[in-house]
Amino acid sequence: MPLASRRARRSSIDIWPGFVDALAQLLMVIIFILLVFTAGQFMLSDALSGRDKALKDLQQQVSQLADLLSLERGANEKLQASNTALTEQLSAIAAERDSLKGQVASLNTQLAQQTATTAQTTGQLQDALSQLGVLRDRATTAEKALTAEQQISAAARAQVEQLSASVAALRDQLAKISAALDLSDAKVKDQQTQIAELGKRLNLALANKVQELARFRSEFFGRLREVIGDRPDIHIVGDRFVFQSEVLFTPGNADLSDAAKQQLDPVIGALKEISAKIPTDINWVMRVDGHTDRRPISNALFASNWELSAARAISVVRYMISQGIPANRLVAAGFADNQPLDSGTGDDAFSRNRRIELKLTER
Repeated sequence: MPLASRRARRSSIDIWPGFVDALAQLLMVIIFILLVFTAGQFMLSDALSGRDKALKDLQQQVSQLADLLSLERGANEKLQASNTALTEQLSAIAAERDSLKGQVASLNTQLAQQTATTAQTTGQLQDALSQLGVLRDRATTAEKALTAEQQISAAARAQVEQLSASVAALRDQLAKISAALDLSDAKVKDQQTQIAELGKRLNLALANKVQELARFRSEFFGRLREVIGDRPDIHIVGDRFVFQSEVLFTPGNADLSDAAKQQLDPVIGALKEISAKIPTDINWVMRVDGHTDRRPISNALFASNWELSAARAISVVRYMISQGIPANRLVAAGFADNQPLDSGTGDDAFSRNRRIELKLTER
């Protein structure tokens, strides 16, 4: 008995050091895990501070772009005002030119009349000279008649000189009018050149706005690709984002379920994010188009595919408005089965044609 008791005590004493070693190792593992967790927290805090700094830099760039856009808008308004003023000046110059043309026509008429009178007087003078020759032969017998004829000749010469002076004055006036017309034509050409230049600058500004909207559209679709991922029932066709109708609606219905709203939420979030960056002078809208397949529908809710496609587009628009998208930036349209993507008659073709399309475009 004493021997068995001694062996039992020895056995219990031998187990205790191993238990202490196990506790020490467990304590070291816990300390190591705490150190790893602390280091991870430090690295995460450093990464978050870097993201905040990058976000502040992006906000500063957006502010600078907004200032530049404001300056461009002011320049555009000045150009429009200048274009209006030049147009008014051009109208005034055209009216003045028409008035000068009328004066020239009147002067030409007067010149023709004066020329006819001069020709008539010249004929009379020639007749008088002929009679003077006859009178010279008969000078001894017709002195009084000769004197009278000489007086007539002197009066005719005076009239000719007066008419010649009138013709010279009319020619000077015509030369001045012609010079004024040349100057007016030069002004008109200069103003037309300025108007053409203003038109080019306006067209360039409009093209820049269109390119800017295209950039935001590309950014919007890129963001949607990141959020939605690669799904066979949600894809991008050209400049439109396409949902198959089965993703949002049950057959023959236009009510959005909670699951359908969850499918639209990433799109709405991306639209909010991009719309906050679009300048206010770009008149953009998000167009929501409803499409059906070619099979006719007629039930208590919808008399045809026109009503169904329009009702589905309106349901999407209403949900977007409820999620904070401004109503003036949304357009709903129904196309029924008139714009199919697939002209086939099988179930796959019908499924492709039943869709909701989103398009970021100009108003």
